[in-house]
Parts: sequence; C-alpha cells; structure tokens
Amino acid sequence: MLDLEVVPERSLGNEQWEFALGMPFSQAISILQKHCRVIKNVQVLYSEQTPLSHDLILNLTQDGIKLLFDATNQRLKVRMARLAQISNSHCIHFNSQAITPTIEQIDQSFGATHPGVYNAAEQLFHLNFRGLSFSFQLDSWNEAPKYEVRMDRFPSIPHGAMVKRMHIYTGNNLQETKAPAMPLACFMGNIFAESVDVLRDGAGPLGLKLRLLTAGSGLGVMADAKVRYVERSIFFGDSCQDVLGTLGSPHKVFYKSEDKMKIHSPSPHKQVPSKCNDYFFNYFTLGVDILFDSTTHLVKKFVLHTNFPGHYNFNIYHRCDFKIPLVIKKGVFVFLRQWDQIQELLGHPMEKPVVLHRSSSANNTNPFGSTFCFGLQRMIFEVMQNNHIASVTLYGAPRTTSQARPESSASSH
Repeated sequence: MLDLEVVPERSLGNEQWEFALGMPFSQAISILQKHCRVIKNVQVLYSEQTPLSHDLILNLTQDGIKLLFDATNQRLKVRMARLAQISNSHCIHFNSQAITPTIEQIDQSFGATHPGVYNAAEQLFHLNFRGLSFSFQLDSWNEAPKYEVRMDRFPSIPHGAMVKRMHIYTGNNLQETKAPAMPLACFMGNIFAESVDVLRDGAGPLGLKLRLLTAGSGLGVMADAKVRYVERSIFFGDSCQDVLGTLGSPHKVFYKSEDKMKIHSPSPHKQVPSKCNDYFFNYFTLGVDILFDSTTHLVKKFVLHTNFPGHYNFNIYHRCDFKIPLVIKKGVFVFLRQWDQIQELLGHPMEKPVVLHRSSSANNTNPFGSTFCFGLQRMIFEVMQNNHIASVTLYGAPRTTSQARPESSASSH
C-alpha cells in the first residue's frame, strides 16, 4: 500500500515523488519508470480514433490511481484514487490499515464544507472541498438518503459511509476543471513552447516564431515571480550558432546515417556521396527538430511533432502547438485539425502518399502501423491511420522530388 500525501489543488505524492497538477505527461512517465519496482501494472488509456475527444489516462491498476491528462495540452488536470494509505497536507492520516475512511474521519481531517450532492444513478454522495472531492458508496444502505429537517434540499450522508474514491483538481467544480499552468518544479532547467507560429510568404515557409516559457529571473513579461515568456524567431538559412543563441543547447544532436530522400531525387546515381552527414538539433520539450546542412551548417528543414498517442514516437517529444497561416484562404491552420480538413483548406496533393514504416534497430516491431506522407506547399504532412497529423516537415527551398517524406530525426527511429 502506497503512503501518500494529499495537497488539494496541487498534488498527490510522498518524499520520493509527486504527481503535481499541470505536470507534463512525459514527466509522469519518468516518475513511473524510475519507481517501477514500487509502482507496477501501469496502463496508458486513450481513444485510438478520436484522441482529442477523451482524456489521456495513466491507470495505476495496482494502486487504484488514475491520472487524467488534458487531451490537448497533455498536462495533468485530475487525479482520481481509490484510497491507499493517505494523509492530508498536515500529515494526518485519514485512510490506513488502522484508520477507516468514513465520513466522520473526512470531517475530522478536512473540516466542514458545503452539503453533499447525491447522485441517484451512481448511488454515490459527493462531498466537495475546493480542489478536492470525496465520493461515498451507499451500497450498504437499502433506503434512500435521509434529508435534514427543514433542509429537505440537502440530503445528509449516512453515518459510517465509506469513501469509494477521491478526486484532486483545481477550482471548485470537478466537471469544469482544466489543467493549470505548469508548476515551477516541472521546468527543471528546460524551456517549453506555449505556441509556435509558422512564418510564411506566398512561396512557402520562411521559419518559426516561438513563444517560450522558462523559469528563472530576467527580463520579460513575468507570469509570476519566476516564470517568464519570451518570443524568439528562427529562419531557414540561420547558422548553427544563430540557433544556439536563440534557443540554447538542444537536448540531443542526431547525425543522419543516410539520406532517405535520395531515392526520390531525379538522378540519385549522379549525386556525389558526402563525407559528412546532415545533423538534427532535437528540442524535445519544444516538439521541434531542426536539420542543418553538413557543409554550410545552415538550417534547411524544420520538423514539428504533435505527439499523438498511437504514434511510434509518442512520448519522445512534447506536443508542439503550432499554427500555419493559410495563403489560399483567410484563417489559420491549427495542429488539431485532421487531414481531411487540411485538404479542404490547402487543396489535395497531386501525388500519391509515401508510406512510412518506422522501427528501431533494437525492435523491428511497430504495433501502431504505418503512416502516410503527403506533400503540399513545401510542407510534408505525416498522417496517422486515424486521420490525425503526426508531424509536419517544413522545407526552406523548392524541391524537385516527385514524392517526399519526413526525415527520421531522432536516434530511436
């Protein structure tokens, strides 16, 4: 049984780890991997066909804990738990081997609150505090709930009623709660992208404009004492030093071992082999890869990742919340749109898609299947089998290839 501490509107955890509201999905996964000997039997639950319609869930089946992540920003918004050995923020246990989580115990641990709300369909009483709610099971009672004298609008929770589950969230209403801003403790020296705008002209993409979040002191619009927002732009043709000065050091530098675009060029056999390989800067917390030419060391390609569950690269990158301004119609293309909707706005590709089979050197099995790559207006859209966009590759100059596909941009590909 896990011994956990509850902090309403903030977290559930102990001295070794903490699941904090607003935490990115990947950091929760890192905690589970680090403590895999203690926290076992974890499931990842998501909607395969409509991943944006349902929360992304980490189900800790052995410990009765569910972590619900917002489907759009993939940050933790709700923790639902069957009670393990749990104490409140004052370290007073309200459930353990020696203490039963009854209504009386909850009152003693958390104090008075508004009257409970009865759900007849579930046969559950919901007792709500700010950022915290308890659901009481009434299976052991054979009669409807009692109502207080002259207070017939407010049913009373029977004495001895047991807590069935607990929710931790932000705000006063569980049904309307949203994932809060990322806590300072989750930055850990990284920068994150709140949004990414693709800069374009009539001919095609020019570069990226990034709105970045970082923790620390310095100039900028202060969200609070330590978190600040800064805007940075990078363009095709920028040098390696320019990018380092703008975004800082990448999480990883990946050198391409081969040019997978070569087979689609008009005369691949006439190309002179290069002694050097092009290389990527992988910015995992931005959801962005940047490809540099091996000879000039200038930017030649950007790759933007949506990090949808059900894709081979899921959880390698944070989701890149990018927008692409349209040329043929007024408006902005947002990454949440599906491929069918994109074609209505940008037009239909002239060529058939390239089928992309991803695998690693250690494991040739890909349980998620192939993806399909379509070229439109100097952009390559990688489309999953559920019609959602897995990545967008932007090119800085017109290409003459008859077909195109996004590059493998991390060593795990």
